[in-house]
Amino acid sequence: MSQVAMTVRMDSELKKSFDSLCSQFGLSANAAMNVFARAVVQRGKIPFEVVSDKVAAAEAAQMAIDKYFADNQMGVSDIEAMLSEHMRTPYSHAQE
Repeated sequence: MSQVAMTVRMDSELKKSFDSLCSQFGLSANAAMNVFARAVVQRGKIPFEVVSDKVAAAEAAQMAIDKYFADNQMGVSDIEAMLSEHMRTPYSHAQE
């Protein structure tokens, strides 16, 4: 099978880190890119999830909320009670 050259532009610090990790795996950066390309072709998709910063932030917030309720041993009924109380509490806007 004939081979072709491909140029990839990336930040120099990212390249250093990538080369270092590839070396630890016993691969060259070129071999790692080939592994990635083959995985994309075989699976018909990028072999890992790509999400926007907003999605990642929302997922992190949800995980923090879930952890809070788990740490405080709060179940659905506790959360519903909190929300019910919140909805009954009148709030006034403080004037500055």
